[in-house]
Amino acid sequence: MRLLVGRIGRAHGILGEATIEVRTDEPDRRFAIGATVQTDSNGELKVISGRVHNGILLLGFEGITDRNSIEKLRNTLLYAEVDINESKDEDEYHVMQLIGCAAILESGEAFGEITDVVNLPGQDLLAIRTAQGEQLIPFVHQLVPTVDIANKKVVVIPPTITGEMA
Repeated sequence: MRLLVGRIGRAHGILGEATIEVRTDEPDRRFAIGATVQTDSNGELKVISGRVHNGILLLGFEGITDRNSIEKLRNTLLYAEVDINESKDEDEYHVMQLIGCAAILESGEAFGEITDVVNLPGQDLLAIRTAQGEQLIPFVHQLVPTVDIANKKVVVIPPTITGEMA
């Protein structure tokens, strides 16, 4: 599956390097020297150099040797072919694997369908379409104890509001 992995930022130096806004959990793999990434204009760029400078990923691409050339690619989106079913850890899921899964309660009763995963700084939220409207449930083990990607089912424990508001 073709997934967004980054965006070319501003030029860095005079030799054609650019800052990269990373949008992948695996930048070492996606932007390894020799890796090819696709662009939003259906072109391809081959990574020929990579380094981190002050916490920012800098990449050089084959055929781009000066500041003016890389500046023309500023804001270009970078994509990679990713096997979303490949996982190193059984507790790792790709967003695309979760969307469309049935959300069920611990009792086995249907709760709704996962329509999105909202990425927030503190934690991710599962957006679930229910008969009562959209419900957001923090994607933490205490509230989402079971994820069965093979059967497209996720067990959820919706948080309940206790007590009354004053």
